[in-house]
Amino acid sequence: MPGTASTAPGAPGAPGAGASTGTPYPRRWLALVVIALAQLMVVLDATIVNIALPQAQADLGINDANRQWVVTAYTLAFGGLLLLGGRIADYWGRKRAFIVGMIGFALASALGGLATTGEMLFAARALQGVFGALLAPAALALLTVLFTETTERAKAFAVYGGIAGGGSAVGLLLGGVLTEYANWRWCLLVNIPVAAVAIALALPLVPESRAHGNTRYDVPGAVVVTAGLVSLVYGFTKAAEDGWEAAATLGFIAAGVVLLAVFVVIELRSNHPLLPLRIILDRNRGAAYLTSTLIGAGLFGAFLFLTFYFQVVLQYTPLEAGLASLPVTAGVLIAAAGASQLLPRLGAKPLMVGGAALAAVGMLLLTQIDVDTSFLTLLLPAQVILGLGLGFTFVPLSSLALFGVPEHDAGAASATLNATQQIGGSLGTALLNTMYTSAVTAYLVGRAPSPATQVKALVHGYSVAFAWGAALIVLAGLITLFLIKVRKGDIRTGGPVHMG
Repeated sequence: MPGTASTAPGAPGAPGAGASTGTPYPRRWLALVVIALAQLMVVLDATIVNIALPQAQADLGINDANRQWVVTAYTLAFGGLLLLGGRIADYWGRKRAFIVGMIGFALASALGGLATTGEMLFAARALQGVFGALLAPAALALLTVLFTETTERAKAFAVYGGIAGGGSAVGLLLGGVLTEYANWRWCLLVNIPVAAVAIALALPLVPESRAHGNTRYDVPGAVVVTAGLVSLVYGFTKAAEDGWEAAATLGFIAAGVVLLAVFVVIELRSNHPLLPLRIILDRNRGAAYLTSTLIGAGLFGAFLFLTFYFQVVLQYTPLEAGLASLPVTAGVLIAAAGASQLLPRLGAKPLMVGGAALAAVGMLLLTQIDVDTSFLTLLLPAQVILGLGLGFTFVPLSSLALFGVPEHDAGAASATLNATQQIGGSLGTALLNTMYTSAVTAYLVGRAPSPATQVKALVHGYSVAFAWGAALIVLAGLITLFLIKVRKGDIRTGGPVHMG
């Protein structure tokens, strides 16, 4: 976070308590409950919507080429605005940003739950991303300010991290239950009561804090980078509809590249850059961010297609699909625990290379799916291997993102890591969805139309998408192998990952 964070004097329940006075805020553990509840809401939303998507697509008449916008509209807005959201929270007031973020997220969820068209759902998801980009860094910044003692901070971040990891599993199960026994719309509407409880508790329990200093924001940078990413994703979507050589496809992709180049120029000339380029120009950090982007690109789309394979081809109920997706989460949690122990001994690079190799193997196993693939013999081991690979990759990646970063750049550096995962997910989902659509169309050419042929075409499309996901993960592993030069003794293995 820019500047030195301090808790404002006169915070509710503890006048003058905070980092600036050295006195711990007495209700900090109650505040942690509120922050954890908000974090759970954001984490749930990532997986709960995936389970609901097949029914939402059918209900709203969304075609295969455009369904990825349910995912990418959120991740683009969230990833593109995350750095700006962190700056706003720091200077506007973290409690204020936290509450406004929750209110906006709940209202956007209501809009999505009441959507009558695909476009309305896409817009709601984008609004969720906008307010999520304000809420998430504010929550993490509050946590950092409230817990200043090393042991307490470790416990607080363990709770926060546990929710981030376990929340995805809860989202898969809750999404399955709500979709199967209520309606897919409740996968969005459920955020409203959660946010209402969190807001009611936050008002008396969470203290206000803000960073001091220059409060200018790089709004042009935020607008240009988000517009560039949207243009790129839309170009990939047009490729699914019109082909890669179509004028619209090439035009939107070219416009996206130009806008991203303009963003770099803005950041070079700005006195208050959204993304200080010195952060990403470091060889190790730059390679870590590129690795994060590619892994996010390979994974987000793959998870989307796995959900459709379970429900459309294998005819799993939404609840069964949620349960069937849990092995990935289990693998991540197991590997993350092991990686935190191995990181001081082996260093970041071996773990990241090995993790990428494992994740790629898991993804390649998924390319072997058929219309009647056994869960126990293929889908279960493939997902566990994929999850183990992710866990071994993400833990050292988080540490590497802060390697050699000056204190005043720590917030921007860790926020950039979060943004690259979301942006990679946006671009990857659009790209893999385009490859899937093209593969299905190509498979059907020259074949007699029948229900069996249609199902085989879908399976072929999913396999192609998984293959592309594996390729992106392999590329991430190669970048780690050849570009990252950090030694095992250089990486800090403790402390929180700051955001915003």
